[in-house]
Amino acid sequence: MSNQILETIQNRRAVFQKQYHDTDISEQDLQAILEAANAAPTHKRTEPWRFVIFKNKGLSKLGTELSRIYQEITPEKEYSPKKAEKTKEKATSANVAFAIIVHYSGKVPEWEELAATACAVQNMWLAAHSLGIGAYWSSPKTIHHLDDFLGLKENQKCIGLFYMGHADLSDSAPKRGDIEGKILRRIEE
Repeated sequence: MSNQILETIQNRRAVFQKQYHDTDISEQDLQAILEAANAAPTHKRTEPWRFVIFKNKGLSKLGTELSRIYQEITPEKEYSPKKAEKTKEKATSANVAFAIIVHYSGKVPEWEELAATACAVQNMWLAAHSLGIGAYWSSPKTIHHLDDFLGLKENQKCIGLFYMGHADLSDSAPKRGDIEGKILRRIEE
């Protein structure tokens, strides 16, 4: 018997911009992905996930800012104009990008808010995959310098960028090690 949810979990993988098609992500699909994020588990219903969504010209603004930050924070002897351009291209090659934000409520430990936000991203990733949309979560050093650009409050932190684009997802499932090697013990009695 086939189980669509389990198949989606098993076959979801990181899909990068070079694999994206030029097809726009519809507002309907974008809304479905956001609703999937909003269904994530959350302690005390704090719902700490927040997103800044970049599309069209917004992707160029994001790319320009990431490139600027890279240049600003990189020591001169390590700076590469090619990497600065590649940093910009990553953003502009996506169909849509989300800045992933944790909104710390102060009601629960910070790690719980972070874990809930990661669950929201996993839900988005699974929803995107099920819609034929490739995605990946990027966490370059530049995200730690985006607060002003994103308009974040003191209790908010950017933990990554989630890039998306339509792609051929028919490739094989990602390779994983055997689960048995990850079980430390079984306690049954």
